[in-house]
Amino acid sequence: MSVVALSRIQFATVVLFHFLFVPLTLGLSVLVAYMETRYARTGDETFLKMAKYWSRLLLVNFAVGIVTGITLEFQFGMNWAEYAKFVGDIFGAPLAIEATVAFFLESTFIGLWMFSWKRVSKGVHAAIMWVVAFASTLSALWILIANGWMQKPKGYAIEGGKAVLTNFWALLGNPYAWIKFFHTIMAAYTLSAFFVMGIAAIQLLRGRKDEMFKRSFRIGATLAIVTSIGIIFAGDMSGLQVAKNQPTKLAAMEAQWETEEGAPFYLLQLPRPDGDENSVQALGIPKGLSTLAYHDPGATIKGLNDFPAADRPPVFVTFVAFRLMVGLGFLFVLLALIAVILSWMKKLDTYRWFLWVMAVAIILPYLACELGWIVAEIGRQPWIVYGLLRTQDAISRNLTAGDVLGSLIVFILIYGVMAVVDVFLLKKYANTTED
Repeated sequence: MSVVALSRIQFATVVLFHFLFVPLTLGLSVLVAYMETRYARTGDETFLKMAKYWSRLLLVNFAVGIVTGITLEFQFGMNWAEYAKFVGDIFGAPLAIEATVAFFLESTFIGLWMFSWKRVSKGVHAAIMWVVAFASTLSALWILIANGWMQKPKGYAIEGGKAVLTNFWALLGNPYAWIKFFHTIMAAYTLSAFFVMGIAAIQLLRGRKDEMFKRSFRIGATLAIVTSIGIIFAGDMSGLQVAKNQPTKLAAMEAQWETEEGAPFYLLQLPRPDGDENSVQALGIPKGLSTLAYHDPGATIKGLNDFPAADRPPVFVTFVAFRLMVGLGFLFVLLALIAVILSWMKKLDTYRWFLWVMAVAIILPYLACELGWIVAEIGRQPWIVYGLLRTQDAISRNLTAGDVLGSLIVFILIYGVMAVVDVFLLKKYANTTED
């Protein structure tokens, strides 16, 4: 296997594992801040108990997330040195701001929050957690501004064979980045809401009748119905950006081989893994794809066959990941709606089958988030910076396949151990309700 392929597998392994922890930190920090705010306002000890319970799971997730994220920074210089040289003037700015401002603020205030129980007022302590939640969101924003530039470069010039930042505000205001940010935040909040509902469902199924679990489920359900619907709108806006700026990704997402005006959307469709056609294509909605992609029934969808083969992304992987992600998105709306109705009507004990469903459904938002990143990154290929730098040209020149394979094996072993430790700690603290 080539150095480029191994390096892509290694980076994908590290990123996908790291991203298991990022969404939960984003959403759970907001939920804990909300619970503690309710305690500060009402004096209801149940909210305090809830805040302490879910904060333990947040801290475990946060700690593992930090460790898994550190290696990403090193890979830019070690595996992707040519990429770092080409975009360092641009890519380095948002990453530096994320590390020195957002992450510093987040880690400082989460430490302050941990050690200031009973040392500050209830309101101040809740405010500290809101700062943590804000800093986590700010950190995600700067990362996605950097990634948004890779998807749609703006505010740059090519000087001496390198991309140089010429307009910081164009970088900051890149609509691709902001829509991606909104999409990611909605997904993170949905994941966190399902995590809370799932853990609460497990505890209720075990016969633990604590009021905190019923309230936690209700809060998670309320958040989930709002954010899961938000994902649908965010996905629609993301689709418009992809259609406008990355036509090859759109064609791969929809397995559209031929250019077509007023293209239909097929409910049943599957591309051949190794071919340039679809093995299944049925139940077409007239002009559906053009309407979805451009909000224009008569819009022309450019097919993959009109692009050079070397400029096309892997179609089968992109298509399947996209369809699964979209299907899960609509499933989340349905599950969240049922959860809201049953929790607010206080019927959870009556419908234990649904508690089982929600216990199993914990894993689904994680899967959807990973699929989303696969669509975003695999669908951008063969470009690491869309239209400017190919992935094969971004690799470090002094690497050997043995170097990358060896480090990949080490990463897998270390991350495997970390996964076991993380699950063990989450399970331990999820079954502990003492202060």
